[in-house]
Amino acid sequence: MPVNGAFTIVVEQHDAGQRLDTAVASRLSACSRSLAATLISRELILVNQQPKKPGYRVRSGDRVVGHIPAAEPVDYRPEPIPLNIRYQDNHIIVIDKQPGMVVHPAPGHRSGTLVNALLYHCPDLGAIGGEIRPGIVHRLDKDTSGIMVVAKDSESQEELARQFKAREVEKKYLALVFGEVESETGEIQLPIGRHPVDRKRMSTTTRKGRAALTAWTVRERLNGITLLELNLKTGRTHQIRVHCSAIGHPVVEDPVYRSRNSIKNLKNKLAGRSASIITAIESAERQQLHAWQLGLTHPKSGEYMTFEAPLPPDMQDLIDKLKAEM
Repeated sequence: MPVNGAFTIVVEQHDAGQRLDTAVASRLSACSRSLAATLISRELILVNQQPKKPGYRVRSGDRVVGHIPAAEPVDYRPEPIPLNIRYQDNHIIVIDKQPGMVVHPAPGHRSGTLVNALLYHCPDLGAIGGEIRPGIVHRLDKDTSGIMVVAKDSESQEELARQFKAREVEKKYLALVFGEVESETGEIQLPIGRHPVDRKRMSTTTRKGRAALTAWTVRERLNGITLLELNLKTGRTHQIRVHCSAIGHPVVEDPVYRSRNSIKNLKNKLAGRSASIITAIESAERQQLHAWQLGLTHPKSGEYMTFEAPLPPDMQDLIDKLKAEM
């Protein structure tokens, strides 16, 4: 059945009991469950001439009638912004996001975002949620660099979103943190939720925190700074930044979660041995956090794939300066 037209489905006995959005998606190959749910909520899909919710359980003999409108372009401009593309096929694109790039357009950031760049670089984008747009299934903070995967069609987006939700995606980061982490490996298991006072921040002391787990391994110890490899077992907002701060080792030059005493403590440790180290750290223009590796199952082929992004120049330069003073 063509996507851009009317359709009629009569529910058969073996489909009875399915969610309405699932039943529609299973009968229309080019309609994803998320798109079906959107159209049902907009009352563009009716059951026995009555509006229903996406979770309605269909019954044998139900007559499902609807219309799937043509996909529309999003209200964002494609922009020829350079991208470091690590992999691309008809279903996904993997990029090494540069620090300073916002992922999705929002008030104050209508242009210059990753979405604007992808609309330019990916003319083969399919319809997602009724719009021609890239499928963002996870995000990196503006000043966090590294690997991101983006879906190019609705089915790939749904499958990748399922993998992220089921914690099947392996996410590894590299971070420079203040202080010398004592153990070689460890885990941080502290719930994360909105800060009780500052709603722009996350916190481990909130009453309504969600379970969060970060595993870490020491890569190098560098003159009062530690390079950590971190494995995210969950995907909470600002998880690494919040967890590292909570154990007294905030990410270097994190403007939100760095403690006021971070530089002071480092100066005391160095005892005046090297002012150039302090200068190098204070000259860092963003939090020293990088999404180093991403492992996932390809949404179409089923092949497990691992992608890596080397350390960006600013982090590597700071590491080299710290090593030079050892």
